[in-house]
Amino acid sequence: MSQRTERRGIHVDQSELLCKKGCGYYGNAAWQGLCSKCWREEYQRARQKQIQDDWALAEKLQREEEAAYASIQGAQSTPPQAQPGQASLGPFSKFEEKKTNEKMRKVTTVKKFFSPSSRTAPKKAPSEREEKSLRDWRGIFTPSWEMGSPTEALVARLREAQEGKTPSPSISRQSSMETDRVSRDFVDFLKNLQKPGREIHKQCRAFIESMGNKKDLGADELSECVQDFYQNMSDRLMSHFKGSSESVERVMDQVEKYIMTRLYKSVFCPETTDDEKKDLATQNRIRALHWVTIEMLCVSMEEEIPEVSDNVVKAITDVIEMDSKRVPRDKLACITRCSKHIFSAIKITKNEPASADDFLPALIYIVLKANPPRLQSNIQYITRFCNPSRLMTGEDGYYFTNLCCAVAFIEKLDAQSLNLSPEEFERYMSGQASPRRNDSEGGWPQTAQALGGTTTTTNHVLTELHHNLELLSGLSSRQEKLMEAAQSLQSDLVSWQENVQHEVQGILEKYPLEIRPPAASAIDADNVENDRLPPPLTPQVFAG
Repeated sequence: MSQRTERRGIHVDQSELLCKKGCGYYGNAAWQGLCSKCWREEYQRARQKQIQDDWALAEKLQREEEAAYASIQGAQSTPPQAQPGQASLGPFSKFEEKKTNEKMRKVTTVKKFFSPSSRTAPKKAPSEREEKSLRDWRGIFTPSWEMGSPTEALVARLREAQEGKTPSPSISRQSSMETDRVSRDFVDFLKNLQKPGREIHKQCRAFIESMGNKKDLGADELSECVQDFYQNMSDRLMSHFKGSSESVERVMDQVEKYIMTRLYKSVFCPETTDDEKKDLATQNRIRALHWVTIEMLCVSMEEEIPEVSDNVVKAITDVIEMDSKRVPRDKLACITRCSKHIFSAIKITKNEPASADDFLPALIYIVLKANPPRLQSNIQYITRFCNPSRLMTGEDGYYFTNLCCAVAFIEKLDAQSLNLSPEEFERYMSGQASPRRNDSEGGWPQTAQALGGTTTTTNHVLTELHHNLELLSGLSSRQEKLMEAAQSLQSDLVSWQENVQHEVQGILEKYPLEIRPPAASAIDADNVENDRLPPPLTPQVFAG
């Protein structure tokens, strides 16, 4: 057996998808193989250590400043022995006061620089007029807590106008309509919870306003704030619903939808990260791998089967549609639907349920064919702001973990992964050669051999081309039949109209219409109650 036919495929042990800490939850490449729970613990420990190191450095700098100041003061504290010593004390006192103020200013600046709270830039306080305007708008549109959503949208627009932001009118209008719709749905959902619903709405609004003042924070700090809010809200709901996880999950889904729809513009692909550069690098990488065929990845799918081809198209559509969603849960739903279409395609091809070893190569193939927009940004957005319980367990977490593995595999794809020689891989990457031109040399399994064992060889592209031509010819014949049926129907309608006119004319000739003049009648001829009237009075003659 040749080396090319002994293909090992792409295999990932299921244990590699789990957290490296051994907690049993799904890990993530963005979290260095840890689950969200273990990653948060590691992140908080590293952050606490960084804060301690910053304070230690600040104290060290403070001691160095004090020592430098003491040495300068000691060198200048011995003035020349002159008689008018009292006159020289005035300028020296001013010099000492100036040095003291300068020292305190430097120490305070160093402390502020290394303080965690200094990362948030102080926000400019609104003027009296702006505050009065906002209060007036709130008074007009918020008679009760149910009317909070239009006010929040209005206040957000006023703030954007004050900050000088001028987004595109169409994009702003679309996002505003979606935000208002989500806010109304959230309020309608909370009305069923009565008093807890009001508290939840109040906490969510306060959190959104607080996040508006943290735009200068990094992506990790923003993620930490959102995850802390999720955790605190989940703990409160768990105590309220007395351990009913289904009720808590239902409420948390609505909270996540409302929060992330409102914060999407400020937390998706923030300027403090390099997500955009990663998106471009991944997109260029996938474009450079356009030559990778389904046989190279050992994907168990036959796209010549119409049902399989339909599932492949649906999977590509779902993974591309992920970028149009705002809520992390909705993005995960797109990934889940894409994965289910892949499993369906494999099941139809193999006539048996697909395994995990069949799924990952197929997912890699779908990602290569789709080249989803802003793939890295979407993965990071889900990782940072999704409810952690969804990523740790369940089918959503499993499919998302596989997608992260597929992206990592594409970034590290080499000749050995595709069972190619380094020279062949370089020629394909540089565009000097294409594997589709070398199929006749026996490099990859031939479609004609698989179908009938004939000697005629053709590659996958030609097979798909012939299949498409057959479909077009079938459509052409169906169109001809449809046109013939339409013409026949048109002739039938014309003949039916002529027959109807002929029959109507015959009836009119057989039974001509006669218009008779109306007969004269008495004034009270129409009175049907004449017979009931008494006889007329007879005149009588009386003798005088």
